[in-house]
Amino acid sequence: MPLASRPAWVIAQLGQSLDGRIATQSGHSHYINGPESLVHLHRLRALADAVVVGAGTASADDPQLTVRHVSGPHPTRVVLDPRGRVPADLKLFHEDSAATLHIVGPEVSPAPASGRASRCVLPLDTNGQFAPGDVIALLNQRGLARILVEGGGVTVSQFIEAGAIDRLHLLVAPLLIGSGRPGLEMTPIETLESALRPSMRRFRCGDDTLFDVLLRAAAFA
Repeated sequence: MPLASRPAWVIAQLGQSLDGRIATQSGHSHYINGPESLVHLHRLRALADAVVVGAGTASADDPQLTVRHVSGPHPTRVVLDPRGRVPADLKLFHEDSAATLHIVGPEVSPAPASGRASRCVLPLDTNGQFAPGDVIALLNQRGLARILVEGGGVTVSQFIEAGAIDRLHLLVAPLLIGSGRPGLEMTPIETLESALRPSMRRFRCGDDTLFDVLLRAAAFA
């Protein structure tokens, strides 16, 4: 089956503390998880056709989103930027170690200054965000069927709530931050009967615990 015609398979990865924080209040997050978890993340990148981050993560971390700790190809780097707030001087807009796709809303101008990133336009929903299904469909049309949603917490939460994630790899580090930016944060529910109850497996990943969470088979009430 040609790659472009294969249904998308989407995995999300999130690293957090025991108390569910992905960064301190100031945004510092290097590194909550240990070196083995970093290797695991790079292995996921090497297996993916595309790695997706939101505007907040791209702006705060200026990530490379390349494969460096394992052997394998670099995925296409995808930045979701509905309001065009990502700085044009990000490294991934200027260096060509991997292809970069900058997805913006219909009112955004101008394009990234470097010209190395391809720009695509998607419509926004009533909340001013991209529908995760539209993002996946766009990537799948470009032959990018294996998709890693790497961050941040807002982007991963949006994709999970939209039912767009097959698996979540949640890496929990043995530390308590006590305050800071939360990991998963979705629409409040009234009772636990409405909670998502996925099946999962647990693995040791150095000092961290990896929760391999099956989401596609679960459903919100």
